[in-house]
Amino acid sequence: MTRQRDVASKPLVRRRAVVMGELALSAATRRSVRAGAVEKGDPIAVGELAGLLAMKRTPELIPHCHSIGLTYSRVEIRPSVRGVRVRAEAQTVGRTGVEMEALVGASVALLAVWDMVKYLEKDARGLYPRTSLGPVRVVTKEKAAAERP
Repeated sequence: MTRQRDVASKPLVRRRAVVMGELALSAATRRSVRAGAVEKGDPIAVGELAGLLAMKRTPELIPHCHSIGLTYSRVEIRPSVRGVRVRAEAQTVGRTGVEMEALVGASVALLAVWDMVKYLEKDARGLYPRTSLGPVRVVTKEKAAAERP
């Protein structure tokens, strides 16, 4: 039998999580991203939007996650020395945390970038020898008593 954890008796708490992650890319792909020369468009803008949308759908993707109302979410992707780096932040006032939403947002954001640049990353065999995702990790997890009206 499988089930969600019962969180009904937990108090409403202000919760925040920040996740960081990276997608390593070849030097040529990094130049294309910076120059705005990716055929499908701007992978940074698409990745950020994909990450935001993914955060809202986390319970549909991760079976034991509770549906929570996000009070704030943000995904930022920036070029880095190795490729692109993502920072995803999620906040709520609820009975359970938001780290899974931030993790899903960051991961999907990086996967969306990979999808847009994969034609630049493939080798002669159709593989991705220089492309790697990760680490994706929680760097901040906070909770504080919710304010009373």
